[in-house]
Amino acid sequence: MESFTPLTAAIGGSLIGLAAAILWLGNGRIAGISGVFGQLLPPARTVVWRLVFLVALVIGAWAASYLVPGLGVGGPGGQPAQLAAPPAGSPVPAVVWIAIAGLLTGLGTKLGNGCTSGHGVCGVARLSRRSFVAVGVFFAVAIVTVTVTGIV
Repeated sequence: MESFTPLTAAIGGSLIGLAAAILWLGNGRIAGISGVFGQLLPPARTVVWRLVFLVALVIGAWAASYLVPGLGVGGPGGQPAQLAAPPAGSPVPAVVWIAIAGLLTGLGTKLGNGCTSGHGVCGVARLSRRSFVAVGVFFAVAIVTVTVTGIV
């Protein structure tokens, strides 16, 4: 958390909220990344907007790394990105931790009908009770995880 700056966090959060509003107002869709991506596997009838959204998402992150060197971790202007180290003394390599986390995230987002962006940004903004429960669980598990592992 050494790179935390309130200004960039506020700007980034504002842009995410603006993007979610634009997608909602312009296309009537919720900007939940797991739902946008999940409906491509297998492809739903609404494939084109999902592909355009995901490709633009990647291009936006790539462009930001070049336009604002040193923003965040790694990138062209900063240190090379590295995998976070597993807990001290862990016999499991970092890549295995990440793969397990990714699989659990995919399973959890499918079971919970959404991910942190869908529930946290769009669902809470729409006052969805399901999203309030999901976000509360996200935070509780994250707090327990950080408390147990000591990794921030």
